Amino acid sequence: MSSINLAVLLVLGLLLVTAQQSMQMSLRNPTAEIETSNCKIAFLRLGLVFTSDNNEKALLDSGLYEPDSENPSVDIAGRRFHIGTLNNSLIIYVKTGSHSVNVATAVQILLLRFRTSGIIFFGSSGSLDEKMLVPGDVAVPKAVAFTGVWEWKKFRSEEGKLVFGDFNYPENGENLLGTVEYETINMFSPNEAPKKVFWLPITTSWYNAATKALKDLKLRQCYSDECLPGKPKVVFGSKGSTSDFYVRNKAYGDFLNDNFNATTADTASASVALTSLSNEKLFVVFEGVSNVAGKTSSDSGVSYLASYNAFLAATKFINSIPTPRLACE
Repeated sequence: MSSINLAVLLVLGLLLVTAQQSMQMSLRNPTAEIETSNCKIAFLRLGLVFTSDNNEKALLDSGLYEPDSENPSVDIAGRRFHIGTLNNSLIIYVKTGSHSVNVATAVQILLLRFRTSGIIFFGSSGSLDEKMLVPGDVAVPKAVAFTGVWEWKKFRSEEGKLVFGDFNYPENGENLLGTVEYETINMFSPNEAPKKVFWLPITTSWYNAATKALKDLKLRQCYSDECLPGKPKVVFGSKGSTSDFYVRNKAYGDFLNDNFNATTADTASASVALTSLSNEKLFVVFEGVSNVAGKTSSDSGVSYLASYNAFLAATKFINSIPTPRLACE
């Protein structure tokens, strides 16, 4: 056999082995091609999560987001994950849709399929305390909770009297808000029992970083021809409540505020928190206030300003975090 033919066979063999390895990699992980073909994607560090079209509009309208030129997005399990930069910071973002199950599913996929060090959530919420938060403001909570989870007391009757938590009346009733149980594996204490908690704490280091980064942040006051009556502000240290229904009833909003000191209500933040904590990932929440519970819903202009101001806060935070850059060869 000539040396030329031998060289050709060696090259063909090498190509065959490479092709087999590539096929195996793609079968194991649908995102493998994206993660290996572009070094920026392989080392994405920050996941940006939001729920609505209005949130995505704020992101795109800003002009700060630049999709990756080679791999701008990837579809996994009915969700589209967008890859690019936000004001030169490497991110991957996903629009989850509303309600806790959709949010948790999208965040879990993001954490499992992509190399992210943490999750930044921004979105809209309703104010439960008008003295603290009004439409256009941005809340940066220290903790969030599922306040739509109820543990119903058992039906029972005594001497002909029907008792079902006294008909769920807050002042005298017996129906209690449930707690959320999440399991994590503590590498240093593997025998530790699962934690049972009500409030899900925001990552302390990221919360502290946000307080510094957003200290002098200027929020947007006007959109089109409509302006907020006052200058919007960032409020730190609040508590947020999450449920799968919108809190429009003032009495229920007052109940959440009076009994749990919750100042905002939304349909997503606790899902982000629970999923991030379960995966031992850093996370932080930025909520733009779009309305006040018990009052007439805000119009589209105010709702957009709430999303945009929350986006501004998230962007300022993202740009304040040092992220390693990978030098592509």
